Amino acid sequence: MVGASLAAVHAIDGLFEQGYQGEITLVGAEQHLPYDRPPLSKDALHHGPEADKVLLRAPEWYAERGVELRLGRRAGDLDPRARTVALDDATTLTYDGLVIATGSVPRTITAAGDGAVHVLRTIDDAVALHERLRPGRHLVVVGAGFIGLEVAATARSLGLEVSVVELAPTPLTRVLGDEVGQWFRGHQEAHGVRMHCGSVLDELDSGPGGAKLRLQDGTVLSADLVVAGVGVTPATDWLTTSGLQLSDGVLCDESLRTSAPGVVAAGDVTRWYNPLFDEQMRIEQWTNAVEQGRHAAMTLLGGGESYAPVPYFWSDQFDAKMRFVGRANAAEHVHLERLDDTSMVALFGRDGVLCGALCVNAIRRLAVYRKAILDQVPWGDVVGS
Repeated sequence: MVGASLAAVHAIDGLFEQGYQGEITLVGAEQHLPYDRPPLSKDALHHGPEADKVLLRAPEWYAERGVELRLGRRAGDLDPRARTVALDDATTLTYDGLVIATGSVPRTITAAGDGAVHVLRTIDDAVALHERLRPGRHLVVVGAGFIGLEVAATARSLGLEVSVVELAPTPLTRVLGDEVGQWFRGHQEAHGVRMHCGSVLDELDSGPGGAKLRLQDGTVLSADLVVAGVGVTPATDWLTTSGLQLSDGVLCDESLRTSAPGVVAAGDVTRWYNPLFDEQMRIEQWTNAVEQGRHAAMTLLGGGESYAPVPYFWSDQFDAKMRFVGRANAAEHVHLERLDDTSMVALFGRDGVLCGALCVNAIRRLAVYRKAILDQVPWGDVVGS
């Protein structure tokens, strides 16, 4: 298994649940045992990350299952014909089956000067950022995606002044559309976050004493620290010479098989065909990594069933607990079932059926909407009920 991730841990679980008794080697680029990432932008960032509290499994769990750990080692080359993976310490591993679970890496932004622009993906990133989150300082977050908004909320709750710079007209536009994004903008602003939406970052000059950000409209922001929340890219650089089919991730069929025999993929790195939505998709969410890891293990052991879930994810920002099921991209219809200052229910329709549902502080109907998506209930039947 390449990638000491949530998906890999659950792939190990899946193998043992299916009766696998062979050898398992887990390769991870970080020195840490696999850990949970969602708390890094929320509780762990607020209180200070502690590795033992975010570990997915205790060290004994791996020992009891005979998992050989190769941590602090990067995979450098995959040869599917020879069934080998070369590591950056000059060792080569052979495999009968391979799970690719390398996840994703954060994009960053270019800054003039020698100051650091923070990203938040690893526990080390969270430690470095937490140490600089002090009341009264000014944090600028570039990018109003979920991670950016969660970091903004956490920093604001710690007493920092927070500004968010976003190219799109509203937060989360790419994921949820303008109408829903406008609600999140208002929610952040109600808690004192200054939102600069529809703003182009022209220049970032960062030094040891802070940073200056110049926006295209002439606005200049002075910051004590800057966090880039501008998305991630699948970690596939090590696969470019492997011959595997790659396209914004590792391309897989509906069972999570790659284009090479004996190789499957799971988690953020995976782009697979989901027959329920009739589309290729790549999902960067916790629940998908869990379920996909287990399914990839079954496929590796000879299973051939389709992996066709209704995606689910969540985000907590201040007192807003958002839960989402399905897909909102390319939605032809958006229906705001409920909307007020503290809660929202938004439904998304495509191709005549319900394809997604978002609930903020209103989770009771989430299971109903999930079943409706799974059953492909007509759009008119849902919004008219």
